[in-house]
Amino acid sequence: MKTWTGSLRIAGLRRFAVAITVLNLLGHSVLGFEMAWAHPLVALGTAYAMELLLEWLEARAQGRAPRFMGGVGSFVDFLLPAHITGLAVAMLLYANARLAPVAFASAVAIASKALFRAPVEGTWRHFLNPSNFGISVTLLAFPSVGIAPPYQFTENLYGVGDWVLPAIIVCTGTFLNARFTQRLPLILGWVGGFALQALLRAWLMGGAVMPPLMPMTGVAFVLYTFYMVTDPGTTPRQPVAQVMFGASVAAAYCLLVGRHIVFDLFFSLTVVCVARGALLYARALLPRRDAPPTVLATSAGGEPRS
Repeated sequence: MKTWTGSLRIAGLRRFAVAITVLNLLGHSVLGFEMAWAHPLVALGTAYAMELLLEWLEARAQGRAPRFMGGVGSFVDFLLPAHITGLAVAMLLYANARLAPVAFASAVAIASKALFRAPVEGTWRHFLNPSNFGISVTLLAFPSVGIAPPYQFTENLYGVGDWVLPAIIVCTGTFLNARFTQRLPLILGWVGGFALQALLRAWLMGGAVMPPLMPMTGVAFVLYTFYMVTDPGTTPRQPVAQVMFGASVAAAYCLLVGRHIVFDLFFSLTVVCVARGALLYARALLPRRDAPPTVLATSAGGEPRS
């Protein structure tokens, strides 16, 4: 089975970057995004600058050439993850007319890839979903900042348009995750777990079934499912582990909703990513009681940040 490395990674990142760029352009010009055009521009500028700065510092520390060197193609490909992260942050956060919270979220998202790493298969990789973590920290740091209203994705669509856009996102998201990220088991675990927790909450609380299932019908949920929770750089590779990861996010969501905590979609993914990072550390450290100290000697820069 092909993994999220090399040419497959670049091909997937290019398509994800194109998809989220088109969505943002349509959102600001047609669909009804309520943020200013300045927000994605500021988010992108901050994400690009942070990605380049951190890579330059890491390359100097390790005595190697920065990965963005080597021509225009290498430079563009290197910035693809930052491009995706910046647009995701700008699209999902609502800070009214302020630009600083959006810049802050982008900076935190990119910095998390360099600051929070765990040992994975002999090297060090970031374990926090960058855009999700940046959004989560911003929501906690700026109480006046919220999530973009879900209705903005279809605010200017009527009739069949309300169905066409989600259908396109589902089809393209399914193709990208099946062809490039191989994260369909994770999607099944997440969607199935979400439906199960909704039914469980309805049964325990003696309420109607449809209200807790309603979030699944929105475009925001579809985007979260196919473009956020499936991040291949911060999720397991094995199918069974993927299902468990997706179901764990749904379980964390259920617990947060039960505690009446807002922004639970983002916080639940952050909680599960942190837990996975802790487990990766624990799994790597336990065998090292009898293992030589050269285990995990691979440089922290051995794996590209994605």
